[in-house]
Amino acid sequence: MNVLFAASEAVPFVKTGGLADVIGSLPQALAKLGVDVRVMLPKYEDIPGEWKERLEPVTVFTVKMGWREQYCGIEQLVQSGVTYYFIDNEYYFRRKGCYGYGDDAERFAYYCQAVLGALPHIGYRPDIVHCHDWQAGMIPVLYRAQYAQQPAYAGIRTVMTIHNLRYQGVFGKEQFRDYFSLGEEHFSGYALEQHGGASFLKGGLLYSDFITTVSPSYAEEIQTPYYGEHMDSLLRSQSHRLAGIVNGIDYDTFDPMNDPHIAVPYRDSLSKKRQNKLKLTERLGLPAMPDLPLIAIVSRLVDQKGMDLIGRVLPELMALDAQWVVLGTGEPRFEHMFRDAAGRHPDKLSAQILFDEALARQVYAGSDLFLMPSLFEPCGIGQLVAMRYRSVPIVRETGGLKDTVQPFNEFTGEGTGFSFTNYNAHDMLYTIERAVRMFHDPQAWSQIISNIRKKDFSWRKSAQAYAELYGKLKERVI
Repeated sequence: MNVLFAASEAVPFVKTGGLADVIGSLPQALAKLGVDVRVMLPKYEDIPGEWKERLEPVTVFTVKMGWREQYCGIEQLVQSGVTYYFIDNEYYFRRKGCYGYGDDAERFAYYCQAVLGALPHIGYRPDIVHCHDWQAGMIPVLYRAQYAQQPAYAGIRTVMTIHNLRYQGVFGKEQFRDYFSLGEEHFSGYALEQHGGASFLKGGLLYSDFITTVSPSYAEEIQTPYYGEHMDSLLRSQSHRLAGIVNGIDYDTFDPMNDPHIAVPYRDSLSKKRQNKLKLTERLGLPAMPDLPLIAIVSRLVDQKGMDLIGRVLPELMALDAQWVVLGTGEPRFEHMFRDAAGRHPDKLSAQILFDEALARQVYAGSDLFLMPSLFEPCGIGQLVAMRYRSVPIVRETGGLKDTVQPFNEFTGEGTGFSFTNYNAHDMLYTIERAVRMFHDPQAWSQIISNIRKKDFSWRKSAQAYAELYGKLKERVI
């Protein structure tokens, strides 16, 4: 089974969000199942020199972009048993950052063309091309319109994964006509048209053989107007070939027994976890209060992550018998909100308005509770890492948060965290108050930690689900 991942970022080479974590971990898990997975990425300027020095040239060819013919170099390296290909074009990719440029439509049009154009040149023929998010969304369109009938490409199947439906790659129709040489039938009615322009992602959803999202609940939610980002009717029409497979985390990367960033290695020892808590509060300048729960937020500070809910009840939260640590950056109003609260409650709240991976690990290891009150959350990684480090999650029941955190029931002893259903600040407040009460009940708290210990949030199960999907597509069972 040969599977080519087409994605715009991957750990450890370049990262702007959770997509990179998935592309860095899932191929390794699939490789352990015997799948020959390879990944094709743009060669960005920001890729660290240590990786660029290891790149080996593979081939050079030209990519046709409408009336243009553009240079394309392919370089490769093998990392953790997975071959990564890098698309080299300095005009498009030798610049800081991954996205946010005025010519992003052209840059990722080139990327989609280059992925398909590279296949006859790299000595590897995929059975499946697995496309991730809008940046790779035109690959299924181009394959079906321009490549499927060529002998070198015949029989390839395509999968489109939505990591976040909000980002759809919508640009002007004239740009699509210019870059892709597609017939006019692609730009009217039920094809690429979106909001008066055309959408990379819509193309991927309509022209791929199968669609996945990163959790089962998110797959259901995006078929409703509230979560559907104006694509809900399209997704309802494609529900027969849409499924959610929950993301995992890399258990080797996130391992409190072998994490070089934390003070005291541990697995299930709450006494050793408390030692990490003392080290963390010391670093943050918070007074040592081991009998109070330390509640953590490690997040982008934006509306999507529920920061407005926190703002509505911040005085009540500060009145709780608990300490808080906030780590992250985002909208200035939320950064200011947390800095101001930390200034007024220096014994209660430490606001670390930055991103620091080492400190993030120390926060996971040192916190007792982990808050994620998201408006929507396709999957979420924070709650999975928190449970790996035995920090009990408090979440809103949406997307992957709903799928991975089971609310604690003190009567049956079941559950791995605390959750609330409605996007409502006081519902969140009552849930946090309940979590704090349970922290002070040793029997209940021990039960929750025991339940978390039995869960497996590694990539193993998810990789098996993807491998089964690929097999069915290859055999044309679906």
